[in-house]
Amino acid sequence: MVRKRVLMILAVFVMTLCMGFAAFSPVTYAAEANAAKKAILVVSFGTTFPDTRKATIDSVTEKIRTTFPDYEVRQAFTSRIIIKRVQENEGIKYDTEKQALAKLQADGYKEVIVQPLHMEAGDEYDKVRKVVESYQGTKAFDKIALGRPILYYVGQEEKPDDYMIAIKALQKQFPKIDRNEAVVFMGHGGVHPSNAAYAALQMKIKDAGLNNAFVFTVEGYPSFENLLETLKANKIKKVTLMPLMVVAGDHANNDMAGDESDSFKSQLLAAGYKVDTYLHGLGENAAIQDIYVQHVKDAISGELTQRSADAPSIPVIE
Repeated sequence: MVRKRVLMILAVFVMTLCMGFAAFSPVTYAAEANAAKKAILVVSFGTTFPDTRKATIDSVTEKIRTTFPDYEVRQAFTSRIIIKRVQENEGIKYDTEKQALAKLQADGYKEVIVQPLHMEAGDEYDKVRKVVESYQGTKAFDKIALGRPILYYVGQEEKPDDYMIAIKALQKQFPKIDRNEAVVFMGHGGVHPSNAAYAALQMKIKDAGLNNAFVFTVEGYPSFENLLETLKANKIKKVTLMPLMVVAGDHANNDMAGDESDSFKSQLLAAGYKVDTYLHGLGENAAIQDIYVQHVKDAISGELTQRSADAPSIPVIE
């Protein structure tokens, strides 16, 4: 009799457990199915040079993918011309920033972090920013945030000094130089007001005590003519040219290091300088890759986009 009662109690216990698991299991699976899908969109200008694309853009993207395993990581280019040429020459189709975001929405992603691989917040960055802003305040995504380029904050209030962080990263690829030698970085530049970032970088380089490192741009200020005056004033005899660009593409291979008479290398040689060229984009620099990773983290947290608690309130103007 006692044995029969024990067996009945055990049977009831087992049935209760089974019913509990049956009731619990669908809830667990439903929670997993409803988990918000998250993505990081890595946006660059692009390049038609396959080797440097793999060594720079793809390397940065892979670093981000490894650091954020819970996010789907995709790529987009902002240059329509480069997208067209890569598709024609290599059969590879890259999305524009608009196409990539539309696909992420169609694929059901709810949180999207857009990280541009630009040096400063110029025309190409603005192009991405405007697209991101067009999604903000809509129901397309629960969250969409834009990361910042390499050169952005200058250490004001509680913000980081992106310039000094970048300078420390650039020093990782400096060659050993003597007193009459210099490292010269070639940036792109342009008419956008953000072109001032290159002059600010030169000033920050000086603040860092690096007296043999100089910056000039292809299409802005400081110009190549400014550089020649600086080299002469500092009695420089030899320079190492480096691209201040994520990829070592057309500008680096032709404008900077080409053998034609109008390349910057040829003009420096003609002016009597010894010249070495460093044909590697900044995307190959592990310390630069780490900067982009940090900027993704900052975009996810959103802390740097918030106003300081000490900042005065913004007046309402009617």
